[in-house]
Amino acid sequence: MCSSHELTGKEYQPIATSSSYMERIKGMRFFDPHVHMTSRTTDDYQAMADAGVVAIIEPAFWLGQPRTGVDTFRDYFNSLIGWERFRSSQFGIKHYCTIGLNSKEANNERLAEAVMEILPSFVYKEGVVGVGEIGFDDQTAAEEKYYRAQLELAKEAGLPVQIHTPHRDKKKGTQRSMDIALEHGLAPHMVIVDHNNEETVKEVLDRGFWAAFTIYPFTKMGNERMVEIVKQYGSERIMVNSAADWGISDPLAVPKTAALMHESGIDLNDIHLVTFRNAITAFAQSGQMDEADFDTVKDVDQSLKFNGSTVLRGGQQPRIDKQSNIIR
Repeated sequence: MCSSHELTGKEYQPIATSSSYMERIKGMRFFDPHVHMTSRTTDDYQAMADAGVVAIIEPAFWLGQPRTGVDTFRDYFNSLIGWERFRSSQFGIKHYCTIGLNSKEANNERLAEAVMEILPSFVYKEGVVGVGEIGFDDQTAAEEKYYRAQLELAKEAGLPVQIHTPHRDKKKGTQRSMDIALEHGLAPHMVIVDHNNEETVKEVLDRGFWAAFTIYPFTKMGNERMVEIVKQYGSERIMVNSAADWGISDPLAVPKTAALMHESGIDLNDIHLVTFRNAITAFAQSGQMDEADFDTVKDVDQSLKFNGSTVLRGGQQPRIDKQSNIIR
């Protein structure tokens, strides 16, 4: 989830990277383990595919305004395991998701109770690789109550947990999130602590958790700072994501960060780990992820439909890859 920030036109500039960054990442494959594609366009999907993104994870999150009923959550969760997965496949990108009650809307306890009742019917679905993103926003008692309940759900389902750390008082919120996860008996290797920064990374790694970093303009981490993090801490249990959503964000943040790391002299193996391999290792613990599927989805056939719907509009011609084994 993003935080608000008043921007002037002068402030709004793309993430720093050289104009030739695509040359620096040629042949690389990327996994963005936190991106809200429901909020993005088909152009974004195409740009991500062109930049080497082969797989993504879309966490359930706050949509920008409060939802008013449990059916809105039900429809949203269904879209993550249905239409959005299909839409992603139409651009050759494998789509997974994590399902959970986000921390912001956990403060509506009447609605939160109803959402908790339907979560078990979604977390066991195909392609759901974790419970998330959950955790703290304002660090209220209600947020803690439903965070704890969802940790128990993750334990029962044998799924990794994707933690949203708060924008305000981040260090305290991150420590508290880890403490509570351990209280509930979750092994650190099953917990991905997201939205880290220089203030939190050392403790997260020292305690054995996965440390995820969001490259998000102005409000979280810039990719120049991310380069310095990897130089200092290495690549073990570190992963990079974009968390691109409906705010000012960049769905190409992962490949752009890889390019900047390459330009800065970071070893290619370390780049591979933090922008691809580590995310697979962490979320494959769900039993729902097979790297071979990344190649299968490359056989794009945009003549296909999902419940009668297509990414194409009137007059547009479908892309059908030549290597596809489908004959029509």
